[in-house]
Amino acid sequence: MKHEWLQYLPAHARPQAEAEVAELDFLKAKTRVLEELLRLRRLERYGRRSESLTEEQLLLLSEEPTVSSQELALEANLAAQEKRASKPATPGGSPRRKHPGRQPLPAHLPRQEQVIPCPPDQCACPICHQPTVVIGHDTSEELGVKPVEYFVRVIRREKRACRQHPEGGVATAPVPAKLLPKSKLSDEVIIDTVIRKYEWHQPLYRQAAMLAREAAVVIDRHTLDDGVMWVGQLLLPLKPPMRQELFIGRYLQADETPVGVKTPRVRGRSHRAYLFEYSQPYGVAVFDFRMGRGREGPREFLDGFAGTLQCDGYAGYDDLAPPGSPAAQAICRAGCLAHCRRYFDKAHEVAPTETAALGVVRQIGALYAVEALAREQGMTAAERLTLRQQQSVGLMAALKAQIEKLQKTALPKSALGRACGYALGQWARLEVFLHDGHIEIDNNRCENGMRPVALGRKNWLLIGSEAAGPKVAAILSVLETCRRLKIDARAYLKDVLPRLAQWPLPEVAELTPRAWQQRQPPKTA
Repeated sequence: MKHEWLQYLPAHARPQAEAEVAELDFLKAKTRVLEELLRLRRLERYGRRSESLTEEQLLLLSEEPTVSSQELALEANLAAQEKRASKPATPGGSPRRKHPGRQPLPAHLPRQEQVIPCPPDQCACPICHQPTVVIGHDTSEELGVKPVEYFVRVIRREKRACRQHPEGGVATAPVPAKLLPKSKLSDEVIIDTVIRKYEWHQPLYRQAAMLAREAAVVIDRHTLDDGVMWVGQLLLPLKPPMRQELFIGRYLQADETPVGVKTPRVRGRSHRAYLFEYSQPYGVAVFDFRMGRGREGPREFLDGFAGTLQCDGYAGYDDLAPPGSPAAQAICRAGCLAHCRRYFDKAHEVAPTETAALGVVRQIGALYAVEALAREQGMTAAERLTLRQQQSVGLMAALKAQIEKLQKTALPKSALGRACGYALGQWARLEVFLHDGHIEIDNNRCENGMRPVALGRKNWLLIGSEAAGPKVAAILSVLETCRRLKIDARAYLKDVLPRLAQWPLPEVAELTPRAWQQRQPPKTA
């Protein structure tokens, strides 16, 4: 019994003591929650390196609002060195990690041989002083590189006429098809600019600076932007047929991420818009640009979809159709166990001495071990379902009982209490993967497709206008689909883009990445 000593107090003193004890318990609980929040803010601000810092170091850093990541790393490394210095040395020392060995350079790269002769003082025998002969070579390989080489393509179109009959006129060779007919940039340069920006996260001003510095070619970044936006305009008609390809599978994942956009709606700062991603784990991915995060975005995009939708617990994916309607019953929601795990992982971070959250994380790890086994053995969906029924069903039941037990003792506002509340609130959706071998255990494949947007956002910062948003979404859709289907994005864009402007709109489905890939001849070994 908690505070059983109260029963030994006199009756007249017991009410006041109980009130003081209750207030003390409340203050302890409040202090614990505030300490968790403070630790969480430190983790968000300084990252995981702050785990290596002492409380005194964190206190000093909190008084320096302009502290840099380099300073934090230096301080964390110093703390780690001090910890290692204070630890007693083990008799045998720490075991040395086995080196994985040097990986050979790819065989498909061309080889350029460089023969290095022996110096003159090594070309004679040290005994008889006669010239020595070459008996072999000590061979090694290193990866070389040539800087990107830009050149000017001079296009000379032939003109023909008859000298005996000048009245017959002059015939001129046709103008080659180009993305931008009057642009001084070739299709290859425009495609390279698109890929550098949306796959390698290089903003246009930086690409223009690289051209000027490395090739002495001055191209205004607005010229580059015109080419990128024209590519986005050409790719816009591909989104509807790609959306239909996405719906055929009857299983898709969804996620969203914020992105800044310049718009007259907001002055002095960028507007917070969103890019929604809808994708198949190993197939088509379609991005949808929205000026807000409201429910109308998923509702419009998913209109006509029937199957399983896997996403996190965001309420914007709820009520995609009027309750009771056939459309509402056509979509089954599946949850993401990775999101559930993150809540408990964060609860352990903010309270490392508490092992309850760590126990849940380990139990979830056992479920992922089952999924790893299915991948290693290359199981089909039916075989994976059988394995889950044999192993994962019991693990999920034990996990639920473990979380329910924790929820009874955890403070509702604490990190552990919020983790328990999220998991149990999503439990029916978290169990969907147990009944369908096609469904993944989490939404990570979709989130991986969002990472290029998050990385690029740190470089190109925002989208220049509201009208540019759908064009950016079309470019991202094609590039991410090419990545998932293992298509060379340069080869695809170079082949498809010049034809898109003149392609009949009803037949544009023939040019989607998946349809284009199916028409390619099989690769020979």
